[in-house]
Amino acid sequence: MAEIRLTKLEQGQTKIRNVPIAVTPEGFWCCPSPIVFQKTLKSQNPLNKPKSSSPPPKATVQKKQIPPLTEKKPMTTSIRSAVSSEDQRTFTPDNPGNGAPIGPERAPRPKVEHVPRKVAIEFGEPGTSDMKVILLGKQGFCVKLSVHKKVLLEHSSFFTDKLSEQESGLSCLEVDECEDVEIYVETVGLMYCKEMKQRLIKQSVSRVLRILKVAELLGFNSCIESCLEYLEAVPWVGEEEEEKVVSSVLRLQGEGIGITPVLKRISSDVSNPPSDTISHIMELVLKSNEDRGRREMKSIVLKLLKENNRLPSYAGSAEICNETVYTLCRSCLDSLLSLFKQAAEPGFTDKPTNTKESVVKQIALEADNVSWLLEILADRQAADEFALMWASQQELATLHPKLPIVSRYHVSCITARLFVGIGKGELLPVKDTRQLLLKTWLQPLINDYSWLQHGCRSFDRKVVEEGIGRTILTLPLEDQQSILLSWLGIFLKAGDNCPNLQRAFEVWWRRTFIRPYADAQGNILLSDSSMTSKQ
Repeated sequence: MAEIRLTKLEQGQTKIRNVPIAVTPEGFWCCPSPIVFQKTLKSQNPLNKPKSSSPPPKATVQKKQIPPLTEKKPMTTSIRSAVSSEDQRTFTPDNPGNGAPIGPERAPRPKVEHVPRKVAIEFGEPGTSDMKVILLGKQGFCVKLSVHKKVLLEHSSFFTDKLSEQESGLSCLEVDECEDVEIYVETVGLMYCKEMKQRLIKQSVSRVLRILKVAELLGFNSCIESCLEYLEAVPWVGEEEEEKVVSSVLRLQGEGIGITPVLKRISSDVSNPPSDTISHIMELVLKSNEDRGRREMKSIVLKLLKENNRLPSYAGSAEICNETVYTLCRSCLDSLLSLFKQAAEPGFTDKPTNTKESVVKQIALEADNVSWLLEILADRQAADEFALMWASQQELATLHPKLPIVSRYHVSCITARLFVGIGKGELLPVKDTRQLLLKTWLQPLINDYSWLQHGCRSFDRKVVEEGIGRTILTLPLEDQQSILLSWLGIFLKAGDNCPNLQRAFEVWWRRTFIRPYADAQGNILLSDSSMTSKQ
């Protein structure tokens, strides 16, 4: 069993406190942090309980203090631990020879300045150590390790170099400004372990990373390898923890240590371009017939692609990915046209209900797929070509009025999204494309407008109307007049069942009837002022 022995105090130190230290599976003792010592002292000195003084350290006292420990099965490694405080001087009784408890007096509450500052820990068999390692931590905390020079030389290149620089008979080595004394002690204790993996298996990832950092400083290669084996197998919870693991492991690059197994979790040696993988994922999503899974995966893939677009390193493969998206767009548009032709056949209404419902469902699915692909292109600012592709679907627009509105209105959602994108400047098709888009798809959109307002949850009337009006106002004035006068005739008959383009109409009116006269008046005033200045 690990043995605790109270070492002799230096002159001026009058009180000793036993501090509970956690036993590790290997049998050595893990030194807690200074905060733990402070909490331990507070718990051991309650104000409402009488306090008895401790007699001077003797062998008999030692046996009485730890009877439970001597009954347990001995472990492989033993440590002697003693804690001394240089500040506590008021706990001894007035009569040193009388060790009886003093009832009426209360022990004073321990203060922060009375926290023990020195800890002595001995590794291996008691009395066999041949070297001292003194760790000087922050806030004056000091740990003295009684170790074996042979163990340090066998496991640590740091201690090997330090000892080779000094005299061969060096028996004490100080480590100044030790940032993590607790982990330093535990890492030195791991040098005495035969199965480090068993010691690490119950630790958290953050603690193993701390051990890895100290092991790297000490040149403790076997500990580094054990930490890497642990990190390769344990799950990393959250992006923050993953980044900490990766940055810690990458520090070991070039040290001749195998870090590849750990990094394989975040990198691959497969030669397939990322665009092939993205294309495969998109195809799986587009072909899915399960509504909920398809809807959720579309949202996730779109979000992840948006994140990729923000990375400068991703710009190189953006063109390849755009080609993949456009290839999928053409396939979906061809399928959509085929379904429209099938639904527009004269005998389609006489077919079984299951057949008709299947076609309607497929039309809705393909239209939703096209809308999703358009969203990806718009976010990449690469949807100009799609605007031309959609504006050129005259055959699809011709078949549109032949289908019931409940079957066809999904297509008008694509048209509305294009107008919104042009109105917001997300895509900038040329003038001919904008004219063709309005000529081909504005009337089908107006025909479905009533259903879109009441049957489509994602439809935002104000945004769509603003997008249509802004798209019209990008055309030459004559085209604006032709489209808006045609809209006016429909609006006066349909009312709310037609897009309200009054704002665009007002702008066109001012451009046509007010601006020319305002400009002419301004030119007259300018010419008069110039004549006056010449005179």
